[in-house]
Amino acid sequence: MIGPKSEDICYATQSRQDAVKQLALECDLVLVVGSTTSSNSNRLREIAERSGVESYLIDGSKDIKLEWFEGKNSIGLTSGASAPEHLVQEVMSFIGSHFDLEKDVDSEREDEGVYFNLPKKIKAFGTSQ
Repeated sequence: MIGPKSEDICYATQSRQDAVKQLALECDLVLVVGSTTSSNSNRLREIAERSGVESYLIDGSKDIKLEWFEGKNSIGLTSGASAPEHLVQEVMSFIGSHFDLEKDVDSEREDEGVYFNLPKKIKAFGTSQ
């Protein structure tokens, strides 16, 4: 499969793809929360799978099969850019209800040096009050 040039991919999408590549190196299984109609979510699953890790795209906890976890020590969980956060939390709760869940959330994120400016109208509105 030939994907778009990296400069053609939006920042959030590229960031998630880079993160799932790293995640796949650290896990035995990767679950991607997102819709099957989301190209971003499908791509994340493909990237993890291409890294040699068993990977599944799920809409939520209802799609999880417990046999996926057999023989696995480390599970990676990510989501497509448009996946609602409550679905990610639902999946984490489901996994936690069946297994000892140790969250290893990367809260010490590296400053990527990427900043987005507010549009002029919004900036002007903020200074006028």
